[in-house]
Amino acid sequence: MAHKKGQGSTRNGRDSNPQYRGVKKYDGELVKGGSIIVRQVGSHFHPGQNVGQGRDYTLYSTIEGRVRFEIRNRRRFISVTPLEAAAE
Repeated sequence: MAHKKGQGSTRNGRDSNPQYRGVKKYDGELVKGGSIIVRQVGSHFHPGQNVGQGRDYTLYSTIEGRVRFEIRNRRRFISVTPLEAAAE
């Protein structure tokens, strides 16, 4: 008989990194161009004016301004209004 236990392999020795999804900038917050506003799976929020959408549905600002959440035709849109227009 063996006096030491054999070295078996484990089946659950891996783990993946979290995705950190969700809303990063909320309504009324200031953003710079290129700032990520929402990380999402699928188009839960849709890009409005001055907002771009990445391949993984990430929404980001294309200009510097203030974030606006709005609902049009039962869809949630995110827009960025320029700072000059937001001051008026």
